[in-house]
Amino acid sequence: MTGGTISSALAQGEGAADWYHGTVVSYHEKVKFDLLGVTPGPVITERCAIEMAQGATRVLEADAVVSTTGAGGPDEEEGHPPGTVYVGVMVRGEVTCSKLELGGDPEEIVQEATQRSLELLLEQLRAATG
Repeated sequence: MTGGTISSALAQGEGAADWYHGTVVSYHEKVKFDLLGVTPGPVITERCAIEMAQGATRVLEADAVVSTTGAGGPDEEEGHPPGTVYVGVMVRGEVTCSKLELGGDPEEIVQEATQRSLELLLEQLRAATG
């Protein structure tokens, strides 16, 4: 959904070489299904975002992962209007999912989804560390 913009932002973080494992840009459904273990079917769903986060945690051997799936626009996808985004966050085995309803053109949707996803990841990291 974001095409790697979240990864790019994380890789720019201070000391990223010490804590950032990498990314899986699973833009195509086949990557979601085959690499991340997402159940075949519609991909703009809470289930898909959660399974993507779980799969990325496994593939990257990471303690914290954020995943996004959604309709970036400009057209409707899988019956969802542009700006419908599901964000999965998995931190230390605990997974959450948030549904976002964003506005704007495709570029604005991707930028807002990136920002909100990073905020959700940070919230879960803070909650996990007390």
